[in-house]
Amino acid sequence: MQVEHNVVGWFEIPATNMDRAVAFYEAVMGYKLDRQQMGPLEMAWFPWVENGVGSPGSLVRHEASYKPSADGVLAYFTAFSGDLSNELARVEPNGGKVLIPKTLIAEGYGYMGVFLDTEGNRLALHSRQ
Repeated sequence: MQVEHNVVGWFEIPATNMDRAVAFYEAVMGYKLDRQQMGPLEMAWFPWVENGVGSPGSLVRHEASYKPSADGVLAYFTAFSGDLSNELARVEPNGGKVLIPKTLIAEGYGYMGVFLDTEGNRLALHSRQ
């Protein structure tokens, strides 16, 4: 089978306090999230480009169905600054915790860093430099 698209079509990051989570991601990543009420789900969508590279996604709050966790799937955010050190430097001043500092993955693949957000979710950043 020939794959024509990225395999992830959407991601959701659980939040227990949407105001706190939105403030954290906007401060760390440097862009605005679009808050939406979707029935019982409170969401804050990350910006996306129609037909762009990567996957769109959202913060989501719903007490019965979503629970933040530092275990399980690890999603990587692209560091739009071009160097994930910039975004990673804003994690702790905004209430998160850096778990793995900027680390070379392998020549030609770039760098990664892992952090906990204000809700207790483990996520990562990636950049080429």
